[in-house]
Amino acid sequence: MNESKYNAHWETKILSDLGSFQRGKSRHRPRNDKSLFENGHFPLVQTGEIKDANLYITSHNATYNSFGLKQSKLWPKNTLCITIAANIAETALLGYPMCFPDSVVGFIANPKESSELFMHYVFTYIRKAIQSSASGSIQDNINIDYLTRLKFKIPAKSYQDGIVKTLSQIDSKIEINNQINAELEAMAKLLFDYWFVQFDFPFDFDQGKPDASGRPYKSSGGKMVYNKQLKREIPEGWDDGTLSDVANIIMGQSPPGNTYNENQNGIVFFQGSTDFGIRFPSIRQYTTHPSRIAPEDSILLSVRAPVGTLNQALCECCIGRGLAAINEKSGSNSYLWSQMTYFKQVFDYRNSVGTTFGSITKDDLFSLKVVLPSKDAINHFKSIVDSFHQKIKVNSIENQKLSELRDWLLPMLMNGQVKVGESKE
Repeated sequence: MNESKYNAHWETKILSDLGSFQRGKSRHRPRNDKSLFENGHFPLVQTGEIKDANLYITSHNATYNSFGLKQSKLWPKNTLCITIAANIAETALLGYPMCFPDSVVGFIANPKESSELFMHYVFTYIRKAIQSSASGSIQDNINIDYLTRLKFKIPAKSYQDGIVKTLSQIDSKIEINNQINAELEAMAKLLFDYWFVQFDFPFDFDQGKPDASGRPYKSSGGKMVYNKQLKREIPEGWDDGTLSDVANIIMGQSPPGNTYNENQNGIVFFQGSTDFGIRFPSIRQYTTHPSRIAPEDSILLSVRAPVGTLNQALCECCIGRGLAAINEKSGSNSYLWSQMTYFKQVFDYRNSVGTTFGSITKDDLFSLKVVLPSKDAINHFKSIVDSFHQKIKVNSIENQKLSELRDWLLPMLMNGQVKVGESKE
């Protein structure tokens, strides 16, 4: 798959020569049986989380209990995870011991032959070829025999380590930016919850207005008034409303299919949440006949399953029927982003208790009930978190450029066209 005139002296090996492959375990059916997860503390990683990871998997959403662990297996840190169903040939390394299902294969390298990191970059290089070979099958999946029989031109171990060092330095910087962004997101979320859910925004009772040095409003005896529409108490002077009162909402509409292209002709096009990333989507398609335009920095909301998933547009784009674009009617989107993140928690909770949303209609979205805080409270919130969101955007743009650099270097390093020493220059 990587043979060239530049690496003719490299040895061709089957991938199973480099280490051991073993399929994950999830023997119990149904796989979502609550008895597997109640009071669980053994991390479980799924194919989607592997796809979303950059290099290392550093978070998980589900945990097995002891009963769940018995029908699975706990894999060690640094195991390379390779997806063989759903999201095919996506890879990432475990940041700490985790379980994974039989839709994932674990690879542990023979340290004399290779490394998990090098194999990660091998699969990154051949991913599209694997996906293309599996495309069109009944389930669009591959098996462990297919993986172990793959052949690849493999350089000496010392040279592999040089390739890994070059590429992982780029990925490490991406990881650092992602960690910073996650911390900033968490800070903004905590502040929103503290101020606009618990109503403990800092308040100067002498001046009768929000103030950074003030005391927590509700905890300090601030007057609360019962609101019939929201069915809860809110601070005196605040009101109720709907999402359409505070936001401009654009429902997506798909342009003609024959206008789609990947050649950068026309305007960036997002059909749905397929291309969503951690915060900003990856650009894959364009359209020459845009139907609904979302301005730069718009909040992109998935209105079809998974309903409530959020991203933000880095540039002006066309949105298809799987998305809605939302912008605050006044100023930046930092307050609205937190509000929509809160709504996502509501959607996720309803999904978890069985009230699944297949889609959300225009009327549903426009009529979502919201608290309408005082302008002073919102402006004070924005004065703090606007800088968080700007830093997240800057880091994400840098990550896109770093990813492009890594993806440009990867094939040339893997086929020997660029030597490790030369790549540093």
